[in-house]
Amino acid sequence: MPTKIKHINRTFTKFAIRDSGLYKKKLLAFGERENHFCFLDNNNYDFDSSVECLVGVGVKRSIVSGINSIKEIDDFISHMNDYIFCHISYDLKNKIENLKSDHFDPIGVPDYFFFQPQIVFRLNKEEVEIGMLNGQDANNIFEAINSISIPSGFDESVTLRARFSKKEYISTVNSLLEHIKLGDCYEVCFCQEFFAENFTINPIRVYGKLTSFSPMPFAAFYKFDKNYLLCASPERFLKKMANRIFSQPIKGTAQRHAHNKLADEKERESLKNSAKEQSENIMIVDLVRNDLSKISCEGSVHVSEYLNVYSFPQVHQLISTIEGTLRTDVSFSEIIKATFPMGSMTGAPKKKSMELIEKYERSKRGLYSGSVGYISPEKNFDLNVVIRSLIYNSETGYLSIHAGSAITHLSKAENEFEECMVKMQAMVSAIS
Repeated sequence: MPTKIKHINRTFTKFAIRDSGLYKKKLLAFGERENHFCFLDNNNYDFDSSVECLVGVGVKRSIVSGINSIKEIDDFISHMNDYIFCHISYDLKNKIENLKSDHFDPIGVPDYFFFQPQIVFRLNKEEVEIGMLNGQDANNIFEAINSISIPSGFDESVTLRARFSKKEYISTVNSLLEHIKLGDCYEVCFCQEFFAENFTINPIRVYGKLTSFSPMPFAAFYKFDKNYLLCASPERFLKKMANRIFSQPIKGTAQRHAHNKLADEKERESLKNSAKEQSENIMIVDLVRNDLSKISCEGSVHVSEYLNVYSFPQVHQLISTIEGTLRTDVSFSEIIKATFPMGSMTGAPKKKSMELIEKYERSKRGLYSGSVGYISPEKNFDLNVVIRSLIYNSETGYLSIHAGSAITHLSKAENEFEECMVKMQAMVSAIS
């Protein structure tokens, strides 16, 4: 028999499940029918997550970016004692700083969207909790999901085109290195887009392939109207738990060698001891410390994890953790203003790096290097960094994949290009 739990203004009912992997597939198929759907999955990583998979389906109430200040987000959150799911686009930077973006925008999502879902799912290995509003019965939803058949089939291989030729990319990185020599900045995250036009894909199948090749702790399947984000992110942007705030920037990458343990361990040790990769991470650690100090109690910001190597299926990564004690008078919008966009996707100093990004990149980032996540009824939140992702507009058939790397004075343009190719592997495999 299911167990009912009263949770603020939403009633959760527990159901036992036999196969969480199969249930996730059925839940994806169920949620994808709605215009708005957010599926967050930690893929069994122990990254300080409350549940393995958290899902919001449909919209009860929402707020979308417009001409108003981002302070309107605070009003929405304060009146909502429930789960809220959201996306924040990279281009929200233009509302935070005196910046603009004139690049081609092939996907077209708003700067932010926050929504209270009609249905919330909290999934662990052996059970799912289904949260319904207004006393609605969860049994019908559970039975409807169980009855879903997962269709077989495959998608046509997608041929990607590049915004930059390799020669153009190398020339652009060398231009950025000149800016660094002149002192304009000391690190900039430069990204290139690969794209396809007029293609039809099955987003659920592609997401399934992506996360089978590259299961990651901050994976997300996100649908906003006709736009899809298929995300296999290893990176957390920002998490709040009670009065604790922390960020876990990734900077420093090395390729995995799954079939050669000696070569794989050599890459791992090389990353751990690389002055170039360490410097990338250290610069962003300093930037994040400064960002968090704007919203934290004096003297509370500290680095609790420094330059640790994490091994994921495709790559080894250097990750640091910076945390602080959040001031009681700070609102959600003030937290975002102080920290967004995340330093790992901009560079340092942040504003100048974003100006150079705008100058040298050739399309809007949109959701890429933005964030997807949730806010809990207790006003805690967890937000990822949108990287290692495919972004797809099902109406136009436009498919976008970005890859980037941090350019510092130690960078070599050829190596940076190869790093982008390594980061592309899982996404390319998912559409091949």
